[in-house]
Amino acid sequence: MISLPTILEEPMPAEKNNADKLASLVSGATGIRRDEPLAKRTTLRVGGPADIYVEPASEVDLAAVLIFCAGRGLNFFVLGRGSNLLVRDGGFRGVVICLAHAAFSGIEMVGERMNCGAGAKLKNVAVEAKRHGLAGLEFLEGIPGSVGGALRMNAGAMSGATFDVVESVRLMDFAGHVFELTPEKMAIEYRCCATLKNHIALGAVLKGRPDAREAIEQRMNDYSQKRWAAQPAKPSAGCAFKNPAGHSAGRLIDELGLKGTRVGGAVVSAEHGNFIVNDGTATARDVLQLMEILKQRVKAERGIELHTEVEIIGEDSCTTKKQRNPD
Repeated sequence: MISLPTILEEPMPAEKNNADKLASLVSGATGIRRDEPLAKRTTLRVGGPADIYVEPASEVDLAAVLIFCAGRGLNFFVLGRGSNLLVRDGGFRGVVICLAHAAFSGIEMVGERMNCGAGAKLKNVAVEAKRHGLAGLEFLEGIPGSVGGALRMNAGAMSGATFDVVESVRLMDFAGHVFELTPEKMAIEYRCCATLKNHIALGAVLKGRPDAREAIEQRMNDYSQKRWAAQPAKPSAGCAFKNPAGHSAGRLIDELGLKGTRVGGAVVSAEHGNFIVNDGTATARDVLQLMEILKQRVKAERGIELHTEVEIIGEDSCTTKKQRNPD
């Protein structure tokens, strides 16, 4: 039998202590889990666990999480639907925050505008816009992400980009303060919004234009057919690289005969050279090594530098609990 003193002397893992303390600071509706596998939360289906995974139930709870992380010196990462993300095999040391709760996933129509929570799925936004005869948001339908993720990456498809249809964004800074900004006051670039590197998008007002439902639906169908004719169905993180100025990353990779190149379970898609797919056995290390091969070949043979579009987080390999969480 284990004596009480022995139990009391048993060290508590840091992440358990942090998770328990955090739980005491937020409402019971906020979900908190330890050692949450992140592979299942990304479209690439690779990566290790997060020490702590949190789904805040309100802006107040989100602010409490941010303040807690700051007070304890914990790293944190805001996860959308994981569609443009590579988590390294060792997982994420710190707190992963996901705005998947219903409180952040609403879509409200107001005339020619849509008030969308950061957790709202882009497909749902496009479908709701179509249902109300609002055009201009059709391109969002095929992007497998959330509004918050699309804002952070200025995601785009079919010649459209997220900030083309944004009127304003509701944000929270890392101290928990909430405010709104128009796109003109935000640092927006190709496939990036630098403002959201140190702020969290809570939601956005999207604007469209009136059109017949039939016309909107036809464009959405056309986009869908074009997308599936050119993109793989296997798990991927979307485009691996940003398009260099004046070039298509996928075309460069294709022209160099690199489609089908493989490292472990990671393969350059036969359908699109800028997609790396997971055959079901890939590790994050496989994907990273394959990306490096592609970058080196394009640089060596075309003199063009490829820059990753996929966001990469986490540690390369799992260490023991004792190493990760010293007494």
